[in-house]
Amino acid sequence: MEQSVEAMSAIPARMNEGWNHGDATAFVADFAEDAELVDFEGTVHKGREAVIAFNQPLFDTVLKGSRLVRGEVPFARIVRPGCGVVHHRVGMVMPGEQEPLSSRYFMQLLTVVWQNDRWEVATLQNARLISLETAMALDAQAAAE
Repeated sequence: MEQSVEAMSAIPARMNEGWNHGDATAFVADFAEDAELVDFEGTVHKGREAVIAFNQPLFDTVLKGSRLVRGEVPFARIVRPGCGVVHHRVGMVMPGEQEPLSSRYFMQLLTVVWQNDRWEVATLQNARLISLETAMALDAQAAAE
């Protein structure tokens, strides 16, 4: 394999496939041993095994049967030899749904490093994509409680 943008950009599709099979080990197969995942709530999970330990119980319960759909890589670049970034947008559907709700779209920022003769995910930041109007409505709701 070579240090190409195309090789980096292929990582999210493999992650999505692992998710869609409910397999946390496959989901993080491209993660470095010491990778960090920041989930959409802001919790940091350090190390591939910790990311697996966080995700597999979710895949087995509340996210069972969920699927990641409409994945796209709108931006990827090699920052310098051996280091790159990938932006990945994706939606999530729950069992029985055909289309993601507007609140279930995510933007992921992956930092990748070249090691072990391949690109490996060093960090993944996961954030929900919501409109300013939705954020303000949630703020108003929280203030009223």
